Amino acid sequence: MIIDVTTRNMNVLECFSSETRVRIIELLNEKPYNIGELAEALGLSSAIITKHIQKLEEAKIVFTENTVGKRGTQKRCSLNVDKMTLVLRTVEEEKPRSQSGFTVDLPVGQYIRYKVQPTCGLASSVKRIGMMDDPRYFDDPERTTAEHLWFAIGFVEYRIPNYLVGQETASCLTISLEICSEAPYYNENYPSDITFSINNMDVATWTCPGDFGSKRGQYTPDWWVDTQYGLLKVLSVTDEGTFIDGVRFSDVRIHQLNIKPGQELLFRISCPEPGSGANSGGVSLFGKNFGNYPQDIRVTVAV
Repeated sequence: MIIDVTTRNMNVLECFSSETRVRIIELLNEKPYNIGELAEALGLSSAIITKHIQKLEEAKIVFTENTVGKRGTQKRCSLNVDKMTLVLRTVEEEKPRSQSGFTVDLPVGQYIRYKVQPTCGLASSVKRIGMMDDPRYFDDPERTTAEHLWFAIGFVEYRIPNYLVGQETASCLTISLEICSEAPYYNENYPSDITFSINNMDVATWTCPGDFGSKRGQYTPDWWVDTQYGLLKVLSVTDEGTFIDGVRFSDVRIHQLNIKPGQELLFRISCPEPGSGANSGGVSLFGKNFGNYPQDIRVTVAV
């Protein structure tokens, strides 16, 4: 696991500020433990251990699963990663540049355009929005409260606020979001070729491996029973090309997007129709109150 030392990754970095959490990692290095066993080994209550495990699980350092024990169901804890590399200075940051720019969070329901086909729908943190598999409800005024949306074919498009001023031009655009495929109910082996476009230019197509639902999402409401969470992907367009999670996906460079003050900045997420030769596995998006990551679609523009 490679982690940039930034405020965006505080949920991971904070895991090592607690002696108790570090001792938990030491124990799990030996073998899996359940909550009760950890509590006994550390001389703490199960309630306290549970809170620490939730923090470690949120950071993807620990994996938990419910298993049958001698006294009913127990939560079994295991290490989820073997190594972690902290990156204090990235390649882009080595270059002199202005420290100005901006970051905005876009709720998943605040798209400005869409064209979707079933299976499709929207849900807030408290209820489904409209009827399932009826694209008309993507126009429902309540869509702006959506924390989760999904569609089998089509696209959603967002307008990113453009706060550039004067003669500023973008040197780097970064978009992070929680996303996965869309299968009826869920199917963790369900590849989908998802294309990201900025200002009507396709910058990268990423194949998501599936639609995840066998384990509950960290922030998914208890009443929700279908898709539980996605993968956190980080899309970056720089003067060197377009990258997803640091891996080069295309030669599209930031200057080709023509991001300047006063000009519209659009971000589209799309999935092809069946028969196109691509994996038509749909799209599911998650907001800060759904899935495994407490964030909406986060956009950072550096100048």
